[in-house]
Amino acid sequence: MSRNVTVNGRRTSLRLEPELWESLEEIARREGVTVSDIVAGVDAQRAVGGLTSAVRTFVLGYFRSAATERGHANAGHGLLFRLGMPPRAPA
Repeated sequence: MSRNVTVNGRRTSLRLEPELWESLEEIARREGVTVSDIVAGVDAQRAVGGLTSAVRTFVLGYFRSAATERGHANAGHGLLFRLGMPPRAPA
């Protein structure tokens, strides 16, 4: 799904999966900024590669850094995989 965001005063289009857009919106809410602010920050920090790829990597890194062993245990991660079941979606 493509959406337009403003990066340094100019509109640019990003094509991301709906789950990644939802994740960006969640990060923006948690951090008290806009999605455009996040994308502009990612753009300023990236050294090489495309912006879309950099945004995907940022989202993954954001949630990986927030993950803890306790959080995984509370979500049932590991146990579900051992039982051959997919992880549950958040309620």
